[in-house]
Amino acid sequence: VQLQASGGGLVQAGGSLRLSCAASGSIFSRNAMGWYRQAPGKQRELVADITSGGRTNYADSVKGRFIISRVNAKNTVYLRMNSLKPEDTAVYYCNLRWREGRLWDYWGQGTQVTVSS
Repeated sequence: VQLQASGGGLVQAGGSLRLSCAASGSIFSRNAMGWYRQAPGKQRELVADITSGGRTNYADSVKGRFIISRVNAKNTVYLRMNSLKPEDTAVYYCNLRWREGRLWDYWGQGTQVTVSS
């Protein structure tokens, strides 16, 4: 399984970006895809995730500003980030996981998001 993320970049505070992540390979149909981020000197944290059934979960810090969505037929997940703040600056990682006997857990390569003040 491989995950290919794209869409990061530099944006001014208040701006928007959209991240995309496409998964390929042998993927269990019931899964969850999500986005995590890691800022310098901090631990990686969950931003948002979404199950194949459409259930979503957001970190409190992004609720009301970020929207996660997916297209199951394409094994692709998106993160629309609005009203960006400098504290959103981080490397964003795409994640795919499912449980089939054991936990299967895959990560993308990371994409940098920088928000200038």
